[in-house]
Amino acid sequence: MTRNYITIYGCHMSSYTKTTVYVTAADYRRLKTLARQQGRPTAELVRDAVAEYARRHRRKTLPRSLGCARSGRGDLSERAEELLRGMGRR
Repeated sequence: MTRNYITIYGCHMSSYTKTTVYVTAADYRRLKTLARQQGRPTAELVRDAVAEYARRHRRKTLPRSLGCARSGRGDLSERAEELLRGMGRR
């Protein structure tokens, strides 16, 4: 199966890194149509799509302090409410 690819070059704005993305001719036509309908440049749509994808797939980081110490008490999680009662009060 032969695929026709079209090259989209990145933006030359200083806060962006230039890259090259290969898309099928059909996807490029759909992208151009969407850009025209929204009155936006195709590069802006590509940047938005990449940013959204990266946000949805970013790794959730846990606090570095999580699990870094041992209390020596095996019942701490079961007694947490009891042990914390009154904290923060004068």
